[in-house]
Amino acid sequence: MTKPVSIEFGDLVEALFLERPNRFLVVCRLQETGEEVLAHLADPGRLKELLLPGAKLFLRFAHHPRRKTKWSVVLVQTPDETTYVSLHAAMANQLTSEALQAGVIADLAHWDIERQEYTYGGSRWDFLLQRDQGLMLLEVKSCTLVQDGMAMFPDAVTARGRRHVQELTALVSKGKFAGAVLFVIQREDAAAFRPAGHIDPDFAEALKRADQHGVKLFAYNCQVRPGSITWGQELRMELS
Repeated sequence: MTKPVSIEFGDLVEALFLERPNRFLVVCRLQETGEEVLAHLADPGRLKELLLPGAKLFLRFAHHPRRKTKWSVVLVQTPDETTYVSLHAAMANQLTSEALQAGVIADLAHWDIERQEYTYGGSRWDFLLQRDQGLMLLEVKSCTLVQDGMAMFPDAVTARGRRHVQELTALVSKGKFAGAVLFVIQREDAAAFRPAGHIDPDFAEALKRADQHGVKLFAYNCQVRPGSITWGQELRMELS
């Protein structure tokens, strides 16, 4: 039996969300002491359905004396307090790396990691994969938006994300690489995935064209607990 792909968070402290002065900074109140603190948020998404006043956050203390903030946001609990959501966008790439090495992504099980953060064609790609038949560019997107069991990306307009998908489509169409986009939903209450056309119709259209031109599309959820995040199940992909 394959060992689950999981990453431990370490010791976390509970806090209540107060406000978000900018994309990468939140103000919150520590539950235990009542102290108001600033915390770094490593997720540039809008997160408006999650970062509501009084939302429960889980913070990690940053043991770096030169940092401007002493805390980092790791998790948020949904307003109904039923689901934990990871708010560290880079966690999607870390999990994907381990999932690829463990062979738990079915359609990519026979591909090996040749390089991470691979630059080609003026863009930096999350993974360059290889096997005997050739090379694949794999782009990973962290997703936190879920409504009624449907995961959606993006939660705000992403011109950069659209351009990435379009460039990947062009490279695949020219036969230079195989290509894939993997959406990692950092929560477990999603049963299916679709592009958020109501938020960014241009990205949704680019993703549909990518699928039509041979770019592989995958989505996986994650099991998230206060102590860890674990690679989950593949989700149904809905593009129509």
